[in-house]
Amino acid sequence: MKRFVAVAQGRVQRVGYREHVYNETFERNISGYVKNLDTGEVEIVAEGSESDLRDLINEINIIRRPIAVKSFAVRWEEATGEYADFEIIRGDIQEETFERMDYAGNALHSMDTKLDRMLGQQDQMLDKQDQTLQIARETKEEIVGLRSDTRKHLDDEFGEIRKELVSIKDALARAGIQV
Repeated sequence: MKRFVAVAQGRVQRVGYREHVYNETFERNISGYVKNLDTGEVEIVAEGSESDLRDLINEINIIRRPIAVKSFAVRWEEATGEYADFEIIRGDIQEETFERMDYAGNALHSMDTKLDRMLGQQDQMLDKQDQTLQIARETKEEIVGLRSDTRKHLDDEFGEIRKELVSIKDALARAGIQV
């Protein structure tokens, strides 16, 4: 078992970074804590297998809006076993409430941006659907026109064939051949 003490600097407070660190410990057998420091940094103390701890470091040393870890200092130590679980150490209730509100604002901004993109894609799909319907209407009109033209052509042709048959019958009758 190993332990690391890390200090993350950058845009790490009021952006949900502690929750991100906490969530990244779920699939790993890691104990310890994460807390905000008065300096604007975040301290992480984590104990577990070296492999799990290295994976955790890779997942929390990030730049992913709205979080931007600019510096991540790690000090390795031997595990003490003093932590049963991983927890977020919270500060003053008013400060924590405002941090949650800031995080919620960022989440809403992200949702708004994604919704705008979705609406744009939906508009494109509706335009394509309108184009497809117009093509279907035009195709139907062409088919109806073709059927009408074909019917007229066949009627004319059958009329000509009837006339020719009548004249053939008349010619055969004049030649003394009964049909």
